[in-house]
Amino acid sequence: MKKVIVVMGAGSIGQAIAGRVSAGKHILLADLRQENSDAAAKTLSEAGFEVSTAIVDVSSRDSVQALVKAATAIGGVTGLIHAAGVSPSQASPATILKVDLYGTALVLEEFGKVIENGGSGVVIASQSGHRLPALTPEQDKALATTPVEELLSLYFVQPGEVKDSLHAYQLSKRGNSLRVKAEAVHWGKKGARINTISPGIIITPLAKDELSGPRGDGYRRMIELSPVGRAGTPDEVGSVGALLMGSDGAFITGSDFLMDGGVTAAYFYGELAPKAE
Repeated sequence: MKKVIVVMGAGSIGQAIAGRVSAGKHILLADLRQENSDAAAKTLSEAGFEVSTAIVDVSSRDSVQALVKAATAIGGVTGLIHAAGVSPSQASPATILKVDLYGTALVLEEFGKVIENGGSGVVIASQSGHRLPALTPEQDKALATTPVEELLSLYFVQPGEVKDSLHAYQLSKRGNSLRVKAEAVHWGKKGARINTISPGIIITPLAKDELSGPRGDGYRRMIELSPVGRAGTPDEVGSVGALLMGSDGAFITGSDFLMDGGVTAAYFYGELAPKAE
């Protein structure tokens, strides 16, 4: 039976991880837009991988279940790379919460039902989740364990509580790492592992759009004042993803790996720290 790696979100980061962990396996690339999946599939197939594509809307349970069905029809799902999502500049707070918070929890739940013994996965979160002020223990637990269909009913993700798209994004990404911590327990019962990576500014087409958009000055300031002093590359995220999904990471599950060139460190303890009012 074939071993299947499911990649959700056909961008540079998903491709970079898939290229390191999918030799001898079948890659199922899924994206909201068929043209994105087709472009990624062409790149990976030309590099020697066996690839097929699908359309998925991660905010729809029916769509995610259809993807699970498509994946298991090919073979046993041994890997999940969840890199789909929307950024603060792309969508409203409601859409961000639906896609990034609810959608990720939904993907983890549905693929957690079929992940094979010895399987592993990574979810791409964000440095933004680390800059959100501390939540209460009750809020942390709610983001980690609330049933998927009740997540968007939590009081602190309601329109009156969420200030703007950035706040929605930070909440969602904090929720991703907390959700993975809880899901690691469920995945572990199937002999599988799941972790998050929280990248900083990684040079992808989306990041280039952000750098040239209204938030560009803030992005450039983060890069310039970070300890490393540069943006990251998809290749670097791919290396961490390969560690987490491979045999060298066999003792790692339920963890979040912040890789942002030190931007978060500078935000709390360096020149990026918010000025006191």
